[in-house]
Amino acid sequence: MLDLRFITESPEAVKKSVRDRGGTPALEPLLALDSERRTTLRRVEELRHRQRESGEEIARRGRAKEDSSALKEEMKGVSTELKELEALLETLEAQLKDELLLLPNVPDASVPVGPDPGGNVEMRRHGEPRHFDFPPKAHWDLGPEVGILDFTRAARVSGSRFAFYFGWGARLERALVQFMLDLHTRERGYTEVIPPYLVNAQALIGTGNLPKFEQDLFKTHAGEKDLYLIPTAEVPLTNIHAQEMLESTDLPKKYAAFSPCFRSEAGSYGKDVRGLIRNHQFHKVELVKFATPETSMEELETMVLDAQEVLKRLELPHRVVLLSTEAMGFSSAKTYDLEVFLPSQDAFREISSCSNCTDFQARRAAIRYRPSGGGKPRFCHTLNGSALAVGRTFIAMLENHQEKDGSLRVPEALRPYLGGASRLPD
Repeated sequence: MLDLRFITESPEAVKKSVRDRGGTPALEPLLALDSERRTTLRRVEELRHRQRESGEEIARRGRAKEDSSALKEEMKGVSTELKELEALLETLEAQLKDELLLLPNVPDASVPVGPDPGGNVEMRRHGEPRHFDFPPKAHWDLGPEVGILDFTRAARVSGSRFAFYFGWGARLERALVQFMLDLHTRERGYTEVIPPYLVNAQALIGTGNLPKFEQDLFKTHAGEKDLYLIPTAEVPLTNIHAQEMLESTDLPKKYAAFSPCFRSEAGSYGKDVRGLIRNHQFHKVELVKFATPETSMEELETMVLDAQEVLKRLELPHRVVLLSTEAMGFSSAKTYDLEVFLPSQDAFREISSCSNCTDFQARRAAIRYRPSGGGKPRFCHTLNGSALAVGRTFIAMLENHQEKDGSLRVPEALRPYLGGASRLPD
């Protein structure tokens, strides 16, 4: 959520940020609501002040045995008007909040302005795509052929965009998760968390998934309770400190979590429908940080390096891309994508997004900290990143490390998690 004062004092800057993101700015309803709210609030405060003064005067007259009936009658009218205006003020504040929740974050000045993907800027590459001496197969062909993936049976059970993993395919997925968690917790300083996989609406409002993106979520209902399946562990991890006051000496806080993720993929019909790339259910290791405004951009850069280290050790060619204003997510002020090379597509595909959401999510979730030098509490900056999307890492492993006979070469860093095997099936 943007700071209301910033919006009212710099409306043109907010409009520009919306245009840069490819949207059409429409601040007039919000500004009109805020103007009416301010006028109503002033009148409410005047009436409350009048009530206090009159209450003291009525008490004084009572002690002096003086008549206060006219003043009491006047106060009845004041009380009626005040109740009506307080109800109006509550309605206006709710409507204003609804408008604020629909505004995206303002892009950082370092973000390139442009469309998706034309405005994205490649920052660096690591590794060279492999030159095969045989035609490399796509994972959706290779997996079923060697008996580790089955999309047909999964479709009978759950519909399209689901998969069964079998044998060493399931084992490889589990090994990737353990490898990622060990790297981030043992070497990169993250605290491992097992989060809830069902969250309430307020948690999703806090991260910016609601109200704008409800169509992308799976909603459940049990008794009187509505809960949502998490689209990413970013949601529960970011809300760990919702409504809390942190100490600046405890920042940055760094969390890592493995979780299943559930997405309806609304609006993506006909796109990446084959294989594992865009499934309704997938696994991911998520990183979340809480930082001060002064250090958050530096923390973003190190988060990208943390995610990139996974790809380096798995010997997967990849690149780091700075996203343009139109390509970024709703809550992000700056985002880097890590894109892994897929031989079947002869292209780089997203495998991680690392974002600095500045104080946008913290305002929505009320996450603040006390500055070490004193002063008023401030909102934290929140950051999140995939490190990595496990299913897409599985894809990249199959396609980049496949051999002519359909087996898979196991990178050295992953071998301890697969019983020392250098090739699968072993």
